[in-house]
Amino acid sequence: MKILVTGANGQLGSELQALATTTGWEWTFTDREELDITDRSAVLSFFQQQQFTHCVNCAAYTAVDKAEEDKDLTLLLNATAVEYLAEACKEFGAELIQISTDFVFDGKAHLPLKEDQAVDPVNHYGFTKWKGEQAATDLMSNVVVIRTSWLYSRFGNNFVKTMQRLGKERDTLGVIVDQVGTPTNAADLADAIVQVIPQLVKDHTFGGIYHYSNEGVASWYDFAHEIFHQSNITVDLKPLATFQFPTPAARPHYSVMDKSKIKETFGIAIAHWKDSLKICIDQLAN
Repeated sequence: MKILVTGANGQLGSELQALATTTGWEWTFTDREELDITDRSAVLSFFQQQQFTHCVNCAAYTAVDKAEEDKDLTLLLNATAVEYLAEACKEFGAELIQISTDFVFDGKAHLPLKEDQAVDPVNHYGFTKWKGEQAATDLMSNVVVIRTSWLYSRFGNNFVKTMQRLGKERDTLGVIVDQVGTPTNAADLADAIVQVIPQLVKDHTFGGIYHYSNEGVASWYDFAHEIFHQSNITVDLKPLATFQFPTPAARPHYSVMDKSKIKETFGIAIAHWKDSLKICIDQLAN
């Protein structure tokens, strides 16, 4: 198998790079310097030369608040570029795994979200990721879309590292308590993708939308509390309501996802978020 990973320097791409040597497959990791996925001709040419069997698109504009200003660029990266990748995959016979987000939902649910529930993004970032899903599924019936949530990693900048830094700098810290979801270690998602890839070769009917996050439920306040506990950081943590911490982009209040489909289809076991957080914090400490 010959696998292309775009957005290779991000959290998920970096975790896939860490796993690549264990698979025995041929991997090509690109970021914008190696392949501009917003250039249709460049994408088609790259696929024609390389003859990939799979493409995992981890590339995205993920600065949620800045996306409210950079609307054209966000749409270009999160939707138009996905269309170009899907077109190339279809033309040259590659399987596409498109990474998406819980932000496609409006956050008004109160039970874990299933893949077939109606989407209604509350911000531009979520809207463009939804358009990316549509672009891929309109072109390819066998595309695999994996929605994930609250991603963090030992690599890159993320909530875990920010909390560790702020917890050491400040005596008191306020964190949102009325937005609920599930933290997801990007290493676990990368491992799930590696489990999915060979099964797509055996059965081309596995295309569709899947939800993946770690197990369990947390608010951002709960997440921060556990980060401080596992990191042995003492800080006076205050719960904040969303209205007390206004941001340019709205956030969904509830985005816990039902993972039954991906577990049953691909036989994937999923760890609880606290257990996966401990692994990440131990990696950062070492």
